[in-house]
Amino acid sequence: MTEHAVHLSGVTKSFGEHTAVSDFDLEIPRGTILGLLGPNGSGKTTTIRMIMAILLPDRGTVELLGGFPDFARRNRVGYLPEERGVYEKMKVLEQLVFLGELRGMTRQIVRRRAMEWLERLGLEEWANKKVQQLSKGMQQKVQFIGTVLHDPDLLILDEPFSGLDPINQDVLESIVREQHEKGTTILFSTHLMDQAERLCERVCLISRSQKVLDGNLKALKRRERTGAVAIEFEGDDGWLARLGIMNPTKVDDTYHIEAGRGVEPERLLAAAVAERVMLRRFELMEPSLHEIFVRHAGQPDPEPALAVAGGAR
Repeated sequence: MTEHAVHLSGVTKSFGEHTAVSDFDLEIPRGTILGLLGPNGSGKTTTIRMIMAILLPDRGTVELLGGFPDFARRNRVGYLPEERGVYEKMKVLEQLVFLGELRGMTRQIVRRRAMEWLERLGLEEWANKKVQQLSKGMQQKVQFIGTVLHDPDLLILDEPFSGLDPINQDVLESIVREQHEKGTTILFSTHLMDQAERLCERVCLISRSQKVLDGNLKALKRRERTGAVAIEFEGDDGWLARLGIMNPTKVDDTYHIEAGRGVEPERLLAAAVAERVMLRRFELMEPSLHEIFVRHAGQPDPEPALAVAGGAR
């Protein structure tokens, strides 16, 4: 068994004159949850489609679960594409059984698992209704069930929370965490940095078709510290003014002292001790994932208009 569930090396994909993904490398260790992050049009969906061999790269190599993404390896993947797709004329349970049987599951096992999932997601009363009778959010939950039904080794979720209300977003997030805890490797793409920050161990930031940052999220945040400090103390803030820090940003009871104001964290702490300030909190601030992305990739570009079948996202 290889160390990585997904390995991309030097992958490039173009549509006409537009390069959707350029010289892209990516390694996803088994058992990891990784967020493929970037604005619309950055190349996330194109990358995922190459991992699933829906598209073939113009250059470079793609390995999925230890080799070329052939049918047997793709069958061990649960893939939820960005474009939602259900068979609207089929009944809900009938559709899930059909999807499970395509994955090699027996009818008896797949019916049992499907009903367990429908009950968990509050859809058991809709099991024998046609899919077209469900709301779009309910249809999306049915499609998600079809993605996890066969207990895949790798889950690939492309914008999985798009269109869901906050309650159902929380439900799906909890399921993603459960899948991760049982050892499933998870790749999900999103342009919502707060969700990635809650869920991911590793992140890969992509902008304008190229990777701009890749690695363990905690390590990246430590590395991206700018020296800004969050400090909370008793008494007035006159001692900050004596250090030359005028009109500091205050959030509730905490002062945020930004880097570049002429006061290093060590000097600030030494001054607090010398002034006999009663400190409640003194902490080096870590940037948010959104701040890190903007720092490295700039503001998101609008999604390019491409007259290409399948698009380049």
